[in-house]
Amino acid sequence: MDTSSAIRWTLDGHRLTISHPDKLYWPADGITKRAMLEYYRTMASVLLPWFKDRPVTIRTFPDGIEGFSYYRRDLPERTPSWLRSGRYRTATTGTDIQVPLIDDAAGLVWFGNRGGIEFHLWASRMPHPDHPDLAVFDLDPGPATPFANVLQATLLLRAYLEDLGLRSYPKTSGARGLHVYLPIAAGHTFARVRGFVRTVTTALARNHPELMAIPHGGTHRGAGVRIDYAQNSIARNTAAPYTVRARAGAPVSTPLSWTEVNGGRSFPTA
Repeated sequence: MDTSSAIRWTLDGHRLTISHPDKLYWPADGITKRAMLEYYRTMASVLLPWFKDRPVTIRTFPDGIEGFSYYRRDLPERTPSWLRSGRYRTATTGTDIQVPLIDDAAGLVWFGNRGGIEFHLWASRMPHPDHPDLAVFDLDPGPATPFANVLQATLLLRAYLEDLGLRSYPKTSGARGLHVYLPIAAGHTFARVRGFVRTVTTALARNHPELMAIPHGGTHRGAGVRIDYAQNSIARNTAAPYTVRARAGAPVSTPLSWTEVNGGRSFPTA
């Protein structure tokens, strides 16, 4: 590794070498690798509670967002001993992999220094990867869908869940959609949670066909807002709260209040 332009940080008791800090990760926006790492270092105390014991998938862009990318789902070779991981047996190959678990700012920066721009989290925690503690509603607009329709669909979802006595929490995806998290009690399987999410989204689509699309597999190309129930599967992941996204302008997936989703208007109380 060329260290001629490297800088060194000490985080959480670990000495980290940051290579090529002035490399442009967002060339059109003039945003450097150093700027991204400083964001993660500064925001670590806000991000890390969401990461606790959750396997992390890191979308990696070694040359910035205009270069090739890949998803890092396991620990690379020659990983520092202080980086924690959990064992997961893959369903497709039946082999064990060590999935990353990020506990501190040093872990965020270590992966970020290797091109990790986006951090995505599982809906379950170690040591029980088969049992989610979140139901995830991933609202996916079609290419021509106005964002106002996404907001309206999200509010309809909130109302539906509240009628069931369930409290949910929204965030931006950092792209064109919104995510809604529904915390659930321990012990459910992914199949059961996925079935529940599919039932809710199918009901919403049937009640509001002008706004929402019936959920189905494959790429969403229609004009309606679809909720991707398949996100509720083991080893599937969703953009972490406060992760940067590899898109123009370096948007961030941001938790919202329901008042913000509702355009600043509060909701009536019973």
